Amino acid sequence: MTLYRTFSAVQADLKAGTVTCRQLVHHYLDRIEEFSHLNVFTEVYSTESLAQADRVDQKLAAGTAGRLAGMVIGIKDVLNYAGHGVRAGSRILDNFTAQFTATAVQRLIDEDAIIIGRQNCDEFAMGSSNENSAFGPVRNAADPDRVPGGSSGGSAVAVQAGLCLASIGSDTGGSVRQPAAFCGVVGLKPTYGRISRWGLIAYASSFDCIGPIASTVDDVALLLEVMAGPDDYDSTVSSEPVAVYSKSRLPERPLRIAYLRDGVESEGVDSSIRDATRRRIDELRALGHSVESVDLSLLKYLLPTYYILTTAEASSNLSRFDGVRYGYRHVSPGGAPVVDLLSLYKKSRTEGFGAEVRRRILLGTFVLSASYYDAYYTKAQQVRRLIRQETERIFAEYDFLLSPTTPSTAFRLGEKGDDPLQMYLADIFTVLANVVGYPAISVPNGTDAGNLPIGLQFMAPPFAEGSLVALASQLE
Repeated sequence: MTLYRTFSAVQADLKAGTVTCRQLVHHYLDRIEEFSHLNVFTEVYSTESLAQADRVDQKLAAGTAGRLAGMVIGIKDVLNYAGHGVRAGSRILDNFTAQFTATAVQRLIDEDAIIIGRQNCDEFAMGSSNENSAFGPVRNAADPDRVPGGSSGGSAVAVQAGLCLASIGSDTGGSVRQPAAFCGVVGLKPTYGRISRWGLIAYASSFDCIGPIASTVDDVALLLEVMAGPDDYDSTVSSEPVAVYSKSRLPERPLRIAYLRDGVESEGVDSSIRDATRRRIDELRALGHSVESVDLSLLKYLLPTYYILTTAEASSNLSRFDGVRYGYRHVSPGGAPVVDLLSLYKKSRTEGFGAEVRRRILLGTFVLSASYYDAYYTKAQQVRRLIRQETERIFAEYDFLLSPTTPSTAFRLGEKGDDPLQMYLADIFTVLANVVGYPAISVPNGTDAGNLPIGLQFMAPPFAEGSLVALASQLE
């Protein structure tokens, strides 16, 4: 069967009768088995997805199918899907079954998307390499000895390797865009509040966004269009009207594009990525657009601000996982119950959480402690406001901000595991969009000498996703 990369091709063949949804699902199930060594899926809904395919085939025959009929999708293991397990890549949620379906997932199902399974990710979405999962690391399809990026690594590799047509991930500091760059696919982080977070297991609530990953900009735009919009279950979601993103067009004038000087000139960025970014800048200028360098004066404070605030929020959000009400619970040797409640908490959380999650909880608890709250948390909130003000000044003059998505291509498994700081630096270009809540997209930008994918990122003002996908589509 054809390895489909675009939803339009799937729709054309469904309409022509050369393929059915059931055949599509069988095809993907076969590929999931063939590429099982990449460790992408933590659970595959084989029987259920085939049954859903049959229902969609019947709807297509009756002319009542939704906009996503024939789109086979995987969901990151941080999104609730009623009646199905959800683990967030963690042992702490052993044997937990979701009691409701995330709004974003339900909207996809309502438009007849077929959910084929849940995808491996860094534990509680904390990581840049997908090595922190209780299910083991995900491997990059371009080179199985390399990481796929994180935390939505499984979601990106699923699209890269053709194990489903599209995936739904989450992005707290680049967790959709960074793996998209490492895997040579398209990843979109929308404006904060554009897509409801209801049903997303929280990492850092003021940063978390749900975002789509696909092979093409058009498919990402369509998925955003379906998932976006108001939701009574989420008080932070925006009531801003949802545009027809899949048909968005750029203004009929030359664009004003800024590029981050550090992304093109810094020696900390791989030379292959600097060269690929310069070529894109030259291409944009050749199209008649104005492209100028800008400096972000607060760039060196970006990662400290991000990690202080996200660890603080993680410390609060993850306090609910205590081994008492659901999930993993410590059992003493011999099966004897723990009678002391504090010991139960300590032992369950120590055994249930992985090393990186424990590190971030401890950091967050420290910065929220009475002695250090003002010195760290309050100060970081003030710096976050200053970063947002500086970003607003940039977008008062420019339509888009361009940068590499990552400072390097995919690194080897285990290469940065002993150096958390180097791992955190992998997010240097992506965290800005989360700190300020702006939309950003990563698109493929060629490969390096080792044939590893390179990503290019564009950022736009709030709720300008239409212009963002239109520009990305033009370059595609």
